[in-house]
Amino acid sequence: MASLIMVVVGVVLYGIGFFLHQSDVSNSTEYINGLIEANPSHFYGDYITDSYVALNSDHEGHMQHLVNLLKNRPWAAFYVPAYLAFGIAASAMFFLCIQFVANAGWSMVVTRVMEGIASFLPVASVLLAVIVIASALHMNHLFHWMDADLINPDSDKYDHFIANKSKLWLNTPFWVIRCFIYLIGLSLMVYVIKGATRKLDELKGDRKTYSKLYTKSVWYIVIFALCSAAFSWDFVMSLDPHWYSSLFMWYGMVSYLVSAVSIMAIISIYLKRKGSLPLFNDNHLHDLTKYMFGFSLLWSYLWFCQFLLQWYANIPEEVQYFQQRMAQYPLYFWMLLINLVAPFLILISSSMKRRYQVVFIMGFVIIFGHYWDFYNQIMPAAVGPFHNFGFMEIGSLIGISGLFTFVVMNAISKLNLEAKGHPYFHESKIYEYPF
Repeated sequence: MASLIMVVVGVVLYGIGFFLHQSDVSNSTEYINGLIEANPSHFYGDYITDSYVALNSDHEGHMQHLVNLLKNRPWAAFYVPAYLAFGIAASAMFFLCIQFVANAGWSMVVTRVMEGIASFLPVASVLLAVIVIASALHMNHLFHWMDADLINPDSDKYDHFIANKSKLWLNTPFWVIRCFIYLIGLSLMVYVIKGATRKLDELKGDRKTYSKLYTKSVWYIVIFALCSAAFSWDFVMSLDPHWYSSLFMWYGMVSYLVSAVSIMAIISIYLKRKGSLPLFNDNHLHDLTKYMFGFSLLWSYLWFCQFLLQWYANIPEEVQYFQQRMAQYPLYFWMLLINLVAPFLILISSSMKRRYQVVFIMGFVIIFGHYWDFYNQIMPAAVGPFHNFGFMEIGSLIGISGLFTFVVMNAISKLNLEAKGHPYFHESKIYEYPF
């Protein structure tokens, strides 16, 4: 009931925000000129030279670009939580398969929680499919490189770099095909893995069935490794088509992986309090929290590596990427307080990793921090200076969170939470962290 209320509240808030936004769109020229007069640096940077003005004399074309950014906001507000939810579900299944392939014993008590989170993957794929289809049909301008004039040599908008990239990777038909490969392929693997674990329970740990589960888990890890790299490029990095980063796929993957582990801890603690997961104890909690702590530091390392490239790599695109965010998003660096400082200071102690209430709260803090991270990745390219955390953004976040909660908890309610068919389940029952 609570999750359905969240969905309704989210839809209502999004509707209110969309209605208010349309009034700005209907008076877009006046609205944008007012924002430019109030904050010129958000639109033109800190330094406006005579040469810059001479090179940017197409005021009509620039205004049309700003109008497109303004119109993108309802789509971008929906896109951020939808993409994060998709990544969380996909990486939860990835984390589960790693447990199977590594022959891990400690985690068998919470594997059904991982399966429940992964069950949202088909739903998240449908949400992203809406964005994919709408973008391909030019119902929005999220992906700037889809403008046909950019690859037309006879057009004034011709972009040599985009034209070169369109020959191999950034062209709409191939992009749509790739996106549906990610969405359909990963979603089907959820049913494959869940079917294998259910059969393992029914056959009470049959060795051949266990061997098949192992093989299928290896296949998912390989598929996820390839898809997670590619969909990071296609769904997020291509929003800034002139920019590239060789470690972006790892940076994005770790962001939703730490969010997935945080949700595992939150749900496990909730089920423990409700008496539905009695075998879950502070030893299992300690290990889950170790991953929350470790992945938070890994994310921070990757973020700093990417940030420092603008000085030591001499790549102009790197500079522009961060300059835009620093100029238009004054709270950009504050996400480090949530994603690095808080997990490091609060979760570094072994004793703190065993405190249910602390881990429960920190789980929500980490998830919100990485929503903020994807907000900072997507919004600057999608809406530029027209960002806000208003009704549409709050409504999308609450609505998709409610949908996520409903689907995941509904899936968990239909699972046998004790994976008794798995040969390492007994080891997980008696597991005790040695320190």
